[in-house]
Amino acid sequence: MHLRHREPRPAPGATFAALQNPNFRTYYAGQAVSLVGTWMQMTAMAWLVLSLTGSSTKLGIVIALQTLPVLVFGPYGGVIADRVDKRRLMVALQTAMGLQALILGVLTISGGVEFWMIGALAALLGLNNAFENPARQAFILEMVGPDQLRNAVSLNSLLVNAARVVGPAVAGLMIAAIGEGWCFLLNAASFVAVVGSLVALDRSQLSPSPPVVRGAGQLREGLSYVKGEPQIGIPLLMMAITGVLAYEFQVSLPVFAQDSLGGSSEVFGFLTAAMGVGAVAGALRVARSGTTGLRPLSLAAAGLGVALLLTAVAPSLPVALFTLVLVGWSSVTYMATGNTTLQLGAAPHMRGRVMSLWFVAFQGSTPIGGPLIGAIIAATDARVGLAVGGVACLVVAVGGRVACMRLDDVVEIELPNDDDKTRPAGGRAPRDADARTGEFVAVAAER
Repeated sequence: MHLRHREPRPAPGATFAALQNPNFRTYYAGQAVSLVGTWMQMTAMAWLVLSLTGSSTKLGIVIALQTLPVLVFGPYGGVIADRVDKRRLMVALQTAMGLQALILGVLTISGGVEFWMIGALAALLGLNNAFENPARQAFILEMVGPDQLRNAVSLNSLLVNAARVVGPAVAGLMIAAIGEGWCFLLNAASFVAVVGSLVALDRSQLSPSPPVVRGAGQLREGLSYVKGEPQIGIPLLMMAITGVLAYEFQVSLPVFAQDSLGGSSEVFGFLTAAMGVGAVAGALRVARSGTTGLRPLSLAAAGLGVALLLTAVAPSLPVALFTLVLVGWSSVTYMATGNTTLQLGAAPHMRGRVMSLWFVAFQGSTPIGGPLIGAIIAATDARVGLAVGGVACLVVAVGGRVACMRLDDVVEIELPNDDDKTRPAGGRAPRDADARTGEFVAVAAER
């Protein structure tokens, strides 16, 4: 049965409610600085690879190298996140990411950077992401609690996409003026802010989830849990398909800017920023009144599919900028809806593992989708690559809607407390109006 969650209506002015939490404010400030640097690096890296190789396929390979560790190690990263102190793990891994950006910046500015070096550093960054992202997503709940969880996740999506507006636009101008290397160095410096914010948190106000005792078979346990929970398994499948075919913007947009629109790095930056503008508006909408469940998730997938198809046929830069605003809006709505649906459906002791599988479905699918979309674009053009993603979203939307009808969900579920014991471990929630679930949200992907 399709699960529809009964959630409290947001109060007036509740759009920024989670920022009333001092720890979340501190964390949010650090992320605001770091995420601008992250988007600058993503933009500069894509342009650097195209400048060195002139190949969309090689760009897809670099992105695949960055995400292959997520596919291979991501599920285990979720197991680790359930076992350890998430804040300490984040401090260590964020520091390592800053060093990776510093090395890439020095190599680029010195003129010694080569394609294989970019690939190796991308793979190292992906390995960090495989373990850091599950911990980071689950850590949000420990800061704000279940009542403000959806709002905090939506505000984080807002931040990610506001940075998407600023970062690529600044990167495009910096690349034209002084080169890609300075984008990497500024990103390295930005990690000081996020690490500092994590160290400065008031640990007495955190509510860490009880660590799962190390044991054999915990990864298999997580996979079995997902298999037995349709309200988790179906959204994960939907994201896996769209992750492979639709969310390959790092491959499609640079080529779309360069070949289809005849533009430069500045045009690429503006295209990415246009997506960010739409995503910011979408995140604000979701923060105030977002809904969860397969039905709204299917509608969001349909909206994303239509927006991608409109972008694929956009005849000019102004039209493309407008359609990419729609892509950004529908994209963040789709991701946030999927994330909150999973969070409301996952048991507390499974949060890290469920989140890691969402991250694998979203970003770990890129080792398949990146080279595939890159090859499609190389054989045709960027418009076809975008259209393939649009069609995939529409197929997913139809599949999700069919699943809604087959599951025939009319049950409303109340939000649980972490100490709720009514659900058997690894089993399904009772099929009645008092059924309870855990909460779990992965942050909207920084991809």
